[in-house]
Amino acid sequence: MDPIVENKKTSRQSFWDILRFAVLALAIVIPIRLFVAQPFIVSGSSMYPTFYNGEYLIIDELSYRLGEPKRNDVVVFRYPKDTKKFFIKRIIGLPNETLEIKESAVIIYNEEHRDGFQLAESFVKNTSKNNSRITLKGDEYFVMGDNRSASSDSRYWGAVKRHLLVGRAFLRLWPVARISVSPGNYQPAD
Repeated sequence: MDPIVENKKTSRQSFWDILRFAVLALAIVIPIRLFVAQPFIVSGSSMYPTFYNGEYLIIDELSYRLGEPKRNDVVVFRYPKDTKKFFIKRIIGLPNETLEIKESAVIIYNEEHRDGFQLAESFVKNTSKNNSRITLKGDEYFVMGDNRSASSDSRYWGAVKRHLLVGRAFLRLWPVARISVSPGNYQPAD
C-alpha cells in the first residue's frame, strides 16, 4: 500500500476518533453540570471562618432533588431579591418552625420542641446583636452567614423559598491547603 494513502486514512481516522471522544465527553459532562454539580466561587466574608473569599467549591445539586435540606447544611441559593445572584449561607430554620433571635442566641420552636431549644453553633465566631422572631411557612428556610456581624441574610431580607435552593457545598477544591469533602459540615453533639 502507498504510504501517502495509509497516512491519509490514519489522519482521517484520528479526526473521527477525536470527534467521537469530544461528543462522548460532552454527553457525560453536560448532564452532570446541569443536573448534578456545579462550580461556585465564594465572594465576600459572610461565611468566615468556614469559607474565605475566593474559595472554589463544587455544589451538589442532586441531594436536594432526592431529599430535603437539613439544618446546618451550607447551601447555595438564588438571592430572593435578585434571582440572578447566588448566595452561600447556612440553613438555620426549617419549614414551619418559629425562630427567635436574642442577641447571638437562636432559639427554635417546632412540633418536637414546643418550648424551644437553643442552637449550639460552635462554628460562629463573630456574633451580632439582633432581636427578632419569625415563623416560617411550609416552603421556607431561614439562612444565616457564619460571620453573623458581617452577613446579609434572612434576618434582613427574609426567608428563602425551597425552589430557590440550588444545592449544598460538597467539595472545596481551592485553596489546595483547605481541600475538603462536605466543607462546613457541622453536626451538633446530641
